Amino acid sequence: MHAFVYQGPGQGSWESTNDPEVEQSTDAVVRVDATTVCVGDLHTLRGEASDVSPGTVLGHEAVGEVLEVGPEVHNVVPGDEVIVSSISACGHCMSCRQGVFGQCSQGGGWLLGHEVNGTQAEFVRVPFADHSVHKLPYAMDRDTAVLFSEVLPAAFELGVRNGKVRPGAVVVVVGAGPVGLSALIIAGIYSPARVISVDLSPERLAAAGRLGADDAELPGRLIADLSEGPGADVVIEAAGSSDSFVLCTQVVRSGGHIANIGMHETPVSLHLEQLRRKNITISTGQVDTSSISWLLDVLTPEHLESFSRIITHRREIGDIRSAYDIASSATSTDALRTVLHPARR
Repeated sequence: MHAFVYQGPGQGSWESTNDPEVEQSTDAVVRVDATTVCVGDLHTLRGEASDVSPGTVLGHEAVGEVLEVGPEVHNVVPGDEVIVSSISACGHCMSCRQGVFGQCSQGGGWLLGHEVNGTQAEFVRVPFADHSVHKLPYAMDRDTAVLFSEVLPAAFELGVRNGKVRPGAVVVVVGAGPVGLSALIIAGIYSPARVISVDLSPERLAAAGRLGADDAELPGRLIADLSEGPGADVVIEAAGSSDSFVLCTQVVRSGGHIANIGMHETPVSLHLEQLRRKNITISTGQVDTSSISWLLDVLTPEHLESFSRIITHRREIGDIRSAYDIASSATSTDALRTVLHPARR
């Protein structure tokens, strides 16, 4: 098969490599029909995930067809179309029983594109398949389905759920990239009084407005009004910069929640001297993807139509370098998410 292989910091190549096989009794082999490039992949390619070894196939999000399963896989069979979770879960350890798949103690967690070969390939071996792939609902568009691998669970688990979004809440989402926009849409399920999207990109703010934000603003007067007034009940940090986190601490109300999703590349200042009397709750963590089944049940066709607008580019998987280029410059363009397909489509 062909795959995008990490060759060391800043170096990757689309090359021929061995087809994956079932290695453990709980494995499945999936033919990749759609995959994508996310910020985490950019960090890995740059060498910022120091535990990824050269020779590893990158990528951790995919939709495809099951080709082969191990003898202990019971939930899917060859021929099933599935969503591949970005997090692999044994399903039996204490962490997995609590839905904290990212902390699986029996060899799961972030494996694909990290500890084992990932999804930016024609085929992928998926460990712990019973708990790490999900049958694709009938007629769901494959491109939209890729967002269930990581984007939508991250928006819900780390943003909406950790932030305690509730009816009547004022919610501010800082960062209007794919995860921030998804958090904006999912927050609407809980009937907040107002959802405000904040970003530095006019194009992304326009996208937020189209996707249902009550206000979509540059960090300016509106945020100053929140800072000087009662503040926001929930602030979801989805930009991943030091400045964006500080902004979150400025607009949250006393007793409010800051839910951090963003992947911060540099140290972030936490001004406890200003926050200690505000009784705020700050949450952070990595996605678990334990909510995928719930999201598949709850999200309506109208929601899926909104999510489909987050996909702004499509490429053949052999042109994956261009997808990395698009992702690396996305904050200065109108790009949100690129989906990659095999040439046969």
